[in-house]
Amino acid sequence: MIKKGLEVATFGAGCFWCVEAVYQELGGVEKVVSGYSGGKSKNPTYKEVCSGFSKHAEVAQIHYDPNEVSFETLVEVFFTTHDPTTLNRQGNDSGPQYRSVIFYHNEEQKTVAERLFKEFAPKYWDDPIVTEISAFLSFYEAEEHHQNFYSDNQNYPYCRIIINPKVAKFRKMYADKLKKEIVK
Repeated sequence: MIKKGLEVATFGAGCFWCVEAVYQELGGVEKVVSGYSGGKSKNPTYKEVCSGFSKHAEVAQIHYDPNEVSFETLVEVFFTTHDPTTLNRQGNDSGPQYRSVIFYHNEEQKTVAERLFKEFAPKYWDDPIVTEISAFLSFYEAEEHHQNFYSDNQNYPYCRIIINPKVAKFRKMYADKLKKEIVK
């Protein structure tokens, strides 16, 4: 259920734990839910998605207040906090479930995503961008133990080794856009 006045963005940028960790700290974001989108089956499990056969991507669904943060800012964060030049891979995570993808919810989101794909992203990456931009069709919430993973498991090795550097980069690049309680 989407709270009144909020809009939704759905992004896949590798492991959903990383995407969730970054967007949970962005001002104007009310809620981030890890899940699956872009596949064939209904209500897939993590095991099914990890097999690659379901064709779902691990995604984060971001509920945000457009009066506080624009969709354009969300897309800028997306293109600068993961590598959108690697097809079906982020670091050691590989397979179609880790693809770089923006699932747009309306024509305005599609227009912004396509424009930033062409204009903004190449400023940060030498190799061609391979991000998929597709219409949003469905979202399936991931199992409970995947929700708020980074905030609940900061000592977990994956969090320390993989997510911490992404969050640190995000905090440095977007210091002026962090939630007030994050600013230290």
